[in-house]
Amino acid sequence: MKRVVVTGIGMINALGLDKESSFKAICEGKTGVKEITSFDVSEFPVKIAAEITDFDPNSILDGKEVKKVDRFIQLGIKASNEAMADANFKEFDAHKFGVSSAAGIGGLPNIEKNSITYFEKGVKRISPFFIPSALVNMLGGIVSINHGLKGPNLSSVTACAASTHAISQAAKCIMIGQATNMLVIGAESTICGVGIGGFAAMKALSTRNDEPSKASRPFDANRDGFVMGEGAGALVLEEYESAVARGAKIYAEVVGFGESGDAHHITSPTLEGPLSAMKQALDMAKGVKIDYVNAHGTSTPVNDKNETAALK
Repeated sequence: MKRVVVTGIGMINALGLDKESSFKAICEGKTGVKEITSFDVSEFPVKIAAEITDFDPNSILDGKEVKKVDRFIQLGIKASNEAMADANFKEFDAHKFGVSSAAGIGGLPNIEKNSITYFEKGVKRISPFFIPSALVNMLGGIVSINHGLKGPNLSSVTACAASTHAISQAAKCIMIGQATNMLVIGAESTICGVGIGGFAAMKALSTRNDEPSKASRPFDANRDGFVMGEGAGALVLEEYESAVARGAKIYAEVVGFGESGDAHHITSPTLEGPLSAMKQALDMAKGVKIDYVNAHGTSTPVNDKNETAALK
């Protein structure tokens, strides 16, 4: 099978509007977790999140287009634009350049907004852009139009695993020769009443409202849940020979991945699922030295314990 490398990176999150500022903030130990300002949280048990407060969607879309798409799509467009610019293509075969997009939920704020409109003002006031803007796959559709990418267009909707799935699906397309390049995008923005309220009802979110910078503490004995955030990340995956031929900067190589389902419980995982996926990835990588592990690390009592056991 063909080798797959990373030749472009883009991101936006509460720490920065691009990859340079984000990485700098991470290295400085900064946190983007603060009290929520986008809606009234006075009645909510959870009052903190990692909001992006300095992003203007009009910087990437004109006024009319901004109103047509949900915020997660706006963030995905921003990250994908950066990744494509970073990859620095002079030319490419549009039919061999695909998109693999991902989100856990998608346009939840738009669903909330239009539901309120429906109940308060009636069916005729529902926006004609509501359904398209809420669909997860619309992110990949819009990005493909923006960049003229006519290859495979895939979409993964698998909660926290969605973006990782998007990478593996894109890599497969290149490995088997279906595509030479794939733009991978993961985006999410569900900091809204229904989003925060729903996860709070599940007891999944940290309620450490008075210490937002210390709320997310995966694998800590005093962990009490994760912190909701918003943002997007994008990668350009490319067939190795193509990247070398055009003199592209190669950040990394995709050498192995694994996929599994534990078929056990919706929210309570077992050891078997993550263990199987990790073993598959290691077997595929064929002896590559592992010097860094990026854990799921949800900061919840059950998941962190289970993931620790699987890693060991």
